[in-house]
Amino acid sequence: MLVLGDAHAAEPDRRETLLELYRTVDPDRVLQAGDLEHYDLPAPTWFVAGNNEDFDVIDAFRAGENPPEAANVHLLASTVATVDGIRVAGLSGNYSPTRYDLPRDELEGDRRRHFTHEDVGRAAELDDVDVFLTHEAPNDLLSYGYDPGCEHVDDLLEALSPSLCLVGHHHRHREAEIGDTRVVSLAPAWERYYTLESVDGSLRLEGHDHEFGSDGSR
Repeated sequence: MLVLGDAHAAEPDRRETLLELYRTVDPDRVLQAGDLEHYDLPAPTWFVAGNNEDFDVIDAFRAGENPPEAANVHLLASTVATVDGIRVAGLSGNYSPTRYDLPRDELEGDRRRHFTHEDVGRAAELDDVDVFLTHEAPNDLLSYGYDPGCEHVDDLLEALSPSLCLVGHHHRHREAEIGDTRVVSLAPAWERYYTLESVDGSLRLEGHDHEFGSDGSR
């Protein structure tokens, strides 16, 4: 299974890099951690929405619709799907302290990028989660002289206790063990891709540097 960090594929060069990864790896299934921004893909892809998306498309996914500009793409928004026998859940959006307590239907414009207390509550009720996708990081994973982690993601890791948590947004590879969960902040797709497989009941995530340019050239 192919695993990708942020793609920012609204930019033509980065879109070409994204599509070249699909062509080269030729995956059966893909997981992606947000800021995808291109929704017509060559292989079935499960993703969480980031803070940079076409939010009209994201709203259509949230409503259970299939946007005409999308193919092979499935949004995980406080939902879970079984992908190649692996239970994958996701929390879409990023955290805003001024919007967190609002109902989702009160978020407008670009503010639709955030998750709310309702989203976190629904995610906490999921069960049998092997892999948790989130655009926002938990605490104790990254540092910029301060910890950018979010306590609500901490709470979900404690509630769900997944084997693996995959984090987007920060454009850097970092790893930590938080409780019983291996947490990995993913490098962006234009720098690295990852593969995930289940081996004897354990999840094996491996990173692979690639030689594609920002326009997909080698």
